[in-house]
Amino acid sequence: MWDILTYLLLIVLIAGALIAAALAARGYMSGTSPLDGFFGPRPDRRLDVVEHTSVDGRRRLVLIRRDDVEHLIMTGGPVDVVIETGISPRAAIQPEAVEPQPVFSRPPRTFGQATAVEK
Repeated sequence: MWDILTYLLLIVLIAGALIAAALAARGYMSGTSPLDGFFGPRPDRRLDVVEHTSVDGRRRLVLIRRDDVEHLIMTGGPVDVVIETGISPRAAIQPEAVEPQPVFSRPPRTFGQATAVEK
């Protein structure tokens, strides 16, 4: 019984060593770390749900952006329907720069001159 478990453990260890050697060889040949395939940078997301709203109990309107083009889709009914496609995303509205106004304003004080109140 122990002989079978020993051989099984030996086979698992050899298989693990072969997998580690293959990963190291792939990393050496490509000039990168062997773990880059697992923990490397992820590609940019191409698909995003911009907005969604419920129409009634079953149906929803979903605005989806794919590669900087938006699509309006209605889901949840008997058939999912593309309502509008090729919508370009609206440009962000830049707010105007507004100078802050003081809450209380008074004329600036002049030093060295007496006012009628101070005399």
